[in-house]
Order: sequence, then C-alpha cells, then structure tokens
Amino acid sequence: MTLPTRIGVTGHRLIPAAAYGHVQAALTDALCRRQGSAQPLEVLSSLAAGSDQLFAEIALSGGAQLTVVTPAADYETTFSPAELLRFRRLLGQARTHIVLDYEQVSDHAYYDAGVYIADHCDRMVAIWDGRPARGLGGTADIVHYTRSLGKPVSVIWKSGVERD
Repeated sequence: MTLPTRIGVTGHRLIPAAAYGHVQAALTDALCRRQGSAQPLEVLSSLAAGSDQLFAEIALSGGAQLTVVTPAADYETTFSPAELLRFRRLLGQARTHIVLDYEQVSDHAYYDAGVYIADHCDRMVAIWDGRPARGLGGTADIVHYTRSLGKPVSVIWKSGVERD
C-alpha cells in the first residue's frame, strides 16, 4: 500500500490582481504535474477565501483528495455570500472534514488550524508575499512553524507585487 503525499496550504485571503495569474499557474504546476503518479495526493486546507480555495480547486481538478481543517464551529460566518458558496461547494468534495474545538473563530483558532495542517502534511505550499503576519495565525506564522518542523515550504508569489 502506498501512502499519499500530503501537501498543505497557507496563504493570503486577498491575492492582488497583478499576482493572481502567476499564483494560479504556479499552483497548477505544483499540484497537477503529479497526474499519473502512482502515489495518491492528499491536500489539506482550511478553505479560507483566496489562496486556500484556489489551491483546493486546482488540487481537486487534478484528482487530489481534499482534507478540510476548519478552525471553529462558526467559521462560515467569516465569509461573504460568494465566498461561502465556494466554501460549501469545496467542502462537499472533501474526503475528510476536521473542525477544531473552538466555538468561535479567533487568532488562536486560525493559528491552531495552520499548525494542524503543518503537523499533518509532508510539505507546505505558501501563497505568501514574504512579509510578517498581520495577526497570530497569519501566513508568515505558519510558514515559520512549518520550517521549524524541518518540512519543506514552497513559496509562491509574484515578485514586485505588494498586498494592500
């Protein structure tokens, strides 16, 4: 029996238009070049708007199995109506759904979801501009935590593009 390769994601909720095409192409290359591989692919994502949802869509289109890790019971309250529809559609395609033991979203809940993903992946893909996190559990925090575990992190971002 071959164990799946597990790839986690961490990334920004807002991907500037100037970076979006680059991020999408790099994710497609990273996730779909494995098509035909004998080793199954499992991806782990919190399905946050932006990077997480884009990552999950591309991975699913390439035949990956999706594990969703949501930070709190009220996570759906953090989405706009369009983001929520996308979240629910992707969640419906998940093989596994893990809800952390928080009633309400918080920085600690976000951090713990990122830690869970880092702890359970073989490598991490980070859609990250390289800047510090804007709150506990932000992309930079999860990148640093993953690296502290000695796991590889592939950073995807378009050079010269800054987030608002």
